[in-house]
Amino acid sequence: MKIRSHSESHIVELDDGSRWQIFPGDLDLTLDRKPETELTLVEAEDEVATHELLGGRGTVRVRPAGESWPARDVKDA
Repeated sequence: MKIRSHSESHIVELDDGSRWQIFPGDLDLTLDRKPETELTLVEAEDEVATHELLGGRGTVRVRPAGESWPARDVKDA
């Protein structure tokens, strides 16, 4: 899977058309990702994120675009 669009720093659209919010604490890991970066989307075993994007410089926690981050869990993370 590859990046189709990453025009907003916290939202990424993948080439399958899915849109994902990037966990605020992981934004720095996304800065060097290019459209050709190969990514794998997996379900997360995490209190904060529903999924993870693997590839590039590591793992980035994500939720479907439009879903709210659980405030308590975000503060703890």
